[in-house]
Amino acid sequence: MKKISVVIPAYNEEEIIETTCLRVIQVLDENKYESREIIIVNDGSRDRTHPILKELSESHPDLKVLSFSRNFGHEAATTAGLKYASGDYIFIIDADLQDPPELFPDMIKLMEKSEADLVYGVRKSRKGESGLKKLTSKMFYRAFNLLSDYKFPLDTGDFRLLNRKVLDEFNALKEKKKYVRGLFSWIGFKQIPITYERAPREGGVSKYNYKNLMRLAMDVIFSFSKKPLKIASGVGLFCIFFSLIFLIYILISKAVYAVPGWASITTLIVFFGGVQMFTIGVLGEYLGIIFDEIKGRPEYIVAETLNAEDTIKNNEKSRS
Repeated sequence: MKKISVVIPAYNEEEIIETTCLRVIQVLDENKYESREIIIVNDGSRDRTHPILKELSESHPDLKVLSFSRNFGHEAATTAGLKYASGDYIFIIDADLQDPPELFPDMIKLMEKSEADLVYGVRKSRKGESGLKKLTSKMFYRAFNLLSDYKFPLDTGDFRLLNRKVLDEFNALKEKKKYVRGLFSWIGFKQIPITYERAPREGGVSKYNYKNLMRLAMDVIFSFSKKPLKIASGVGLFCIFFSLIFLIYILISKAVYAVPGWASITTLIVFFGGVQMFTIGVLGEYLGIIFDEIKGRPEYIVAETLNAEDTIKNNEKSRS
């Protein structure tokens, strides 16, 4: 029998985390997935998420908890869970229950029938979300594909099933600042979609505000594309052409001059300053990514584990 791993990143989910764990366990029980593990990554929660998980882990030995020393972010939490997953089939699902764990058996059947390596969820609808949130999400995915050097499926999240082959390739990636769903598309292999209705949150609130989403969007684009550099060059060329036209206009229209030579000099200074600042900003984003990588700091720090000591030891042994 194939071993099932379920990876669930969680941050400040005290209102829903117990329901999430019990619902996942129920799905695994009903489908007789006896060889299994549920890896909850507590991403430095400041509420009662950890005490609740500690109590649950005492009565459910297949529930393994990794608790970070602080909040490192959703991508780092997902990466940690995947690093220590030992299953043959690995599910990724968020703790908010907007993605239904009841879909697990259908995803496995689809993977086996299609001989696919990865099954990713595509949202037919997004219930409980504002029109602005839905619009910005659609705009992000389409802008991402337009700017990226690679094409990614639209309207997807982290909800997916992958086999061991894909997971091993993912865990072999050395970059620190990961965008998990983007890297799975980059890895390749045979990937197929499964559509579903995304439910509203059953408890708690989303931890992503528009500022965080904008920062994530910028990180993703700069991590997967060199097109911003090309755009900066294009903007520079356009500005040079525009400024030349404007300068000719100034020279012809002498009425614009307050002091001889003032307008043309000001135009050139403002133009070149704008182009330089724009280009430096784009370069700065790429240099920031390089800076984060070369420092060699870990993506996360695990402060405490529950029911996961053997998993960590086996993982370290296999890597050595």
